[in-house]
Amino acid sequence: MDEETERLDALTQQAGRWLALSASPAERHTTAVVAGPYDRVAWRDVYARSAALRELAAQLLTRHAHAPDLLADVFLCAYQAAPRLRDSTVMAPSRLLHHQVVTALTQSPGFAALRRDTAGDAYAAAMAVLAQASALRGLLERSREVRERTGRADRARQEAEAAAAAVGETLRQAAEKADGQGQVPAPVAAAVRRAVGAAEAAEDEARREDGAAAQAMAAAVPGIRSAARNAASAAAEAVRQQAALMRAWGVDAGETERMPFEERARLAERLRSGRLARWAELIGRFRQMAAGERARKVEHATGELVGVTLGDDLSRVIPSELAVLGVPELRAVFAARYAAGELMLYDSRGEQGTGRGAVIACVDTSHSMYAEGPGGVTREAWSKACALALLDQARHAGRDFVGILFSAADKLQVFRFPGDRPARVTDVLDFAETFLGSGTDFQRPLGTAAKILEEEFDDASRARGDIVLITDDACEVSETWTRLWNEIKRRLDFRLFGIAIATPGTATASGSVLESLCDNLRTVDDLTDVHTTADLFRVI
Repeated sequence: MDEETERLDALTQQAGRWLALSASPAERHTTAVVAGPYDRVAWRDVYARSAALRELAAQLLTRHAHAPDLLADVFLCAYQAAPRLRDSTVMAPSRLLHHQVVTALTQSPGFAALRRDTAGDAYAAAMAVLAQASALRGLLERSREVRERTGRADRARQEAEAAAAAVGETLRQAAEKADGQGQVPAPVAAAVRRAVGAAEAAEDEARREDGAAAQAMAAAVPGIRSAARNAASAAAEAVRQQAALMRAWGVDAGETERMPFEERARLAERLRSGRLARWAELIGRFRQMAAGERARKVEHATGELVGVTLGDDLSRVIPSELAVLGVPELRAVFAARYAAGELMLYDSRGEQGTGRGAVIACVDTSHSMYAEGPGGVTREAWSKACALALLDQARHAGRDFVGILFSAADKLQVFRFPGDRPARVTDVLDFAETFLGSGTDFQRPLGTAAKILEEEFDDASRARGDIVLITDDACEVSETWTRLWNEIKRRLDFRLFGIAIATPGTATASGSVLESLCDNLRTVDDLTDVHTTADLFRVI
């Protein structure tokens, strides 16, 4: 062979391995969770709509150049019905930390509880990511060495792949320079050998960096697992609390899932930071108690069976009496007892049935209602919780609900919730969060309530409405007003229930204004006991 030339086939054999690597370099994924197009669209959409997510990504980028990919993985773990992780061997080295984080998340005890509320719900999954923000920041800070090592391994791997590609390029150039017998000029052959040497060195360096990264990762695994457990638990608790907050305010899961992202985020923020946010649990317990009372038979209502009596009402004859008719010889005895009114009958008793007209809650919002009672619960919180339970009661029965907030004679606000359409949660919040302050006057709110019932009677011929006066005070009413009140009450046949909250004994004493006005008056001394008004929800 000429000293100035070498054969192309020998060079090709020498560079064969690098040709194979340059022809089909191993695929390196940048996300640990396998995601279809719809999942990726869900992440991009929620990321574009959530300023909080983008702000978190910007903060994490100061610590980690690939933070958005990590957030995407954490989101997909919570969002997908059955998240599936890639094998770590196909991950880009710089994303191995992500793989370890999501592996630890999916294996943590709190993850299953988290996904019960987040699977398929992009908003809840995004909230889970935000709830883990502090843990992710701390994890990235503590994993600095891992990030540096995996970053170097990633760069070394890219350089090795580039060196392999260079081998292929120099070999292509050698093929172009070869003559008809496959002889390649020596300088070109030397270039091929240098490229092969560089590729081998780059591959050795990549292996060393991979090993160093693997050691750093192994050392960091216990800390990552601990942080992931805490993050999953924190996220599960945050999502659970928000779901409970929504339920407490009567917002069901189906309604929130249909809400646009921005509207749901605004609603969640309002519920978390609103005037009555501290008392969401009380509101939820009150509404649950009222729902439980609705499920029970109305106590002492017309038709409730309380025993056996004698009479001649064939519609209430007990089965054993009817059995007598099956014996021909005893039919004459049955007829005689029927004629004498001595048949055994089911006995029933009860007060007037539940109303048909509107349910109106007159809620005192004077200054004294802001006072705290047992357990730190304010009188306002207790009264609003009761009023919201009455709203549920009215909607369940298909009745209109009207909330009247009052204080002094010149301060009154009316909120209407027709029974034939859904109550918007924002309107419910407006009603619950409004507080007027000032003194207390009964005449104007009760007069307004009576006028509303009168309009309902004139327009829809519905009588027997129910007014519930919730107050912590007593005030005088004029004789003229009392006369007019009694007259319209008789004409419209409505009832007035009174709830006196943490009041002195004189407010509800015999002959007091409240006692004389109300058909049914109860006093609440323990503001933490929602069952003190339980029977109210069996008769309204």
